Amino acid sequence: MKGKALAFLLLSIIAIPSAAEESGSADDPHRVTRATSEIIVDGAIDEPAWDDALSLELEYEVQPGENIEPPVRTVVLITYDEHRVLVAFQAFDPEPSRIRARFRDRDHAWQDDWVGIVLDTFNDERRAYEFVSNPLGVQTDAINDNVNNRYDIAWDAIWESAGRLTDFGYEVEIGIPFNQLRFQNIDGPQVWGVDAVRSYPRVERHHIGLFPRERGANSYLAQEEKMVGFEGASGGRNLELVPTLTGTATQQRPDFPDSMEVENDRDAELGITGTWGVTSNITLTGAINPDFSQVEADAVQLAINTRFALFFPEKRPFFLESADYFDSGLNLLYTRMIADPSAALKLTGKFGRHTIGLFTARDEVTNVIVPGPQGSSGASFDTPNTSTVGRYRFNLGTDSTIGAVFTDREGSDGYFNRVVSADGVFRPTDADKFTVDGALSRTRYSQAMQEELEVGSETISGHALNLEYVRTKRKYFIFAEYADLGDDFRADLGFIPQVGYRKLRGGAGYLWWGDEGDFYNRLEVGSVMERSEEQDGELLEQQGELWFDFAGPRESLFHVELGTRDIVFDGVRFDDLFVPVLFVRVRPSSKLLVRVFAVGGDWIDFDNVQPADRTEASTLIGLDLGRHLLLELIYTYSALDVEGGRLFEANVPEMKAVWQFNTRTFVRAIFQYTDITRNPDLYDSEVDALSRDLFVQFLFSYKVNPRTVFFLGYSESGYETQDFSLTTTDRTLFLKLGYSWIW
Repeated sequence: MKGKALAFLLLSIIAIPSAAEESGSADDPHRVTRATSEIIVDGAIDEPAWDDALSLELEYEVQPGENIEPPVRTVVLITYDEHRVLVAFQAFDPEPSRIRARFRDRDHAWQDDWVGIVLDTFNDERRAYEFVSNPLGVQTDAINDNVNNRYDIAWDAIWESAGRLTDFGYEVEIGIPFNQLRFQNIDGPQVWGVDAVRSYPRVERHHIGLFPRERGANSYLAQEEKMVGFEGASGGRNLELVPTLTGTATQQRPDFPDSMEVENDRDAELGITGTWGVTSNITLTGAINPDFSQVEADAVQLAINTRFALFFPEKRPFFLESADYFDSGLNLLYTRMIADPSAALKLTGKFGRHTIGLFTARDEVTNVIVPGPQGSSGASFDTPNTSTVGRYRFNLGTDSTIGAVFTDREGSDGYFNRVVSADGVFRPTDADKFTVDGALSRTRYSQAMQEELEVGSETISGHALNLEYVRTKRKYFIFAEYADLGDDFRADLGFIPQVGYRKLRGGAGYLWWGDEGDFYNRLEVGSVMERSEEQDGELLEQQGELWFDFAGPRESLFHVELGTRDIVFDGVRFDDLFVPVLFVRVRPSSKLLVRVFAVGGDWIDFDNVQPADRTEASTLIGLDLGRHLLLELIYTYSALDVEGGRLFEANVPEMKAVWQFNTRTFVRAIFQYTDITRNPDLYDSEVDALSRDLFVQFLFSYKVNPRTVFFLGYSESGYETQDFSLTTTDRTLFLKLGYSWIW
């Protein structure tokens, strides 16, 4: 022990040579030089080139401490060669035995120790790439969209990482090919924004960075440091082809429960997706019979006593690529509305202050959501359509943007939906942010849609307007929002399940930040008021709410809301509904995570339009057992009581078990069970007294990278009512092969 402590002390004292002593400001950026020898990304920082690389120390703990000296020392080294940006970290630790390092699937190692590099390759302080590795080389990558406050962890790049535990802590090496980045198309040196980060979890999770962060500032990237270099950076031919083969063998009962006959179906689909970096800042992606499959089961969401359509996150690779290029405040693009595409084409690019995005897809199925002020309905139609989306954004000044979106959906049966919009994000100061979004739509439904959805035959037009203001300071924040969505506004390629209302919402909060030794890291109290009306002025909902937050040691968060609501539904007004909400998260040890969400109090039985008492709770327990095993247990409970007794009760247990052999290979089992009982005597319409759903999935996964993959899986679903016992409805054996060729 004494020898290790002495080695750590000596390594902490010895400074690693720096290529330049520079401030990292826009006027005096850090200089990055080309690697002086070959570097192999193997987790050992032993090549001579690292001695000549740019060397920086992470000198600021930014959370929970406020720009204080960090508890551990971290050094980052940056250089590049003909094909890659090269980054290395030396993460010193006085107690290496406490380092959290587990084998996990990519993008799933946030609970560990980790280090990462943030690269603003266009130096516009609006969008950055993030590449993160845990001590074993498990990768996480993301797009930080500073304009829309979106952190897109679903984005995946192909890059190298390797890490190793040492007697002084751990080392990580990262190699990022230029062909996985988009950057300025200029000759000579480039100036990039940069941050380097380390997450050091012990009793507290310490976040450590390259520069001090101003709490309350509305732009993280506006505070970044700068580096200059990367002369001659090129992605080469910058061409990637990914052929995929997906095969399924399915047994199902198509007329279940009227018929118990089983049909067998075998299907094999060969597709190809190609990506061409036309230049370093323009990308063209096309796909024929593309790989839009997903192997991750959606989390269970209870569609019981709900008014509006449920949202499910996108998981398909084609749509995730450059998704932030199409973002706007009104959520006019929700790509899961494109259900079964046979071909697609996408173009994205950035030219100085200009950002563009364009894609089109041929969809063999047309899914439609018909929104309203008090609820939404929907249906799926076996008719094809062509969906087209265009996005343009202009960087205004140093921190603001203006832009436009166009969406068009054309069916073969006379159906269409078209939307045009304009938007702007304005930051006149570091504390103030204004957001403006306006849109117009024009829609005509087909004859089949009119009959199924009970909508009119005429062409309808509508409008949408959203205005937001936020002021954030170190000790307080205020916000205000106004929304106006017309009765006939439709965004069939987006996710807007409610229209026909005007809403005014505003609130404020006050914060206390803890100092070292305090029992809390952050305390927050706040209040919000909201009122929404139908377009004719009739009340929809009004509420007042107080909340309190406590953030403390062991990654703990305690959040409570106390509010009252007045809601008008189906012509009936429900006053003074008391709605308490509780959320608790804590990590009692490095191996255990617990999350609890609960909501109760007064509510409404929307099926029978009567007052009710609600009880809802969801608990998650996550167990990290050793370096290889992850268990997640989720239990959801929901019940509604009305004057005559219990209307319904739902119990939903879920379990996920993952054994991760190494950074590339895992086996996973998912179990989801939904048990709903209802009292038919308390319903105005006919309902099942019992409904139970079972879903089981087993998956073997081998990933060389996000697109060179082999999946082999099996899934089974079952259903039960009061009329028959649990019966298997379908079984599927599936296989997927994908391979990425890059030139």
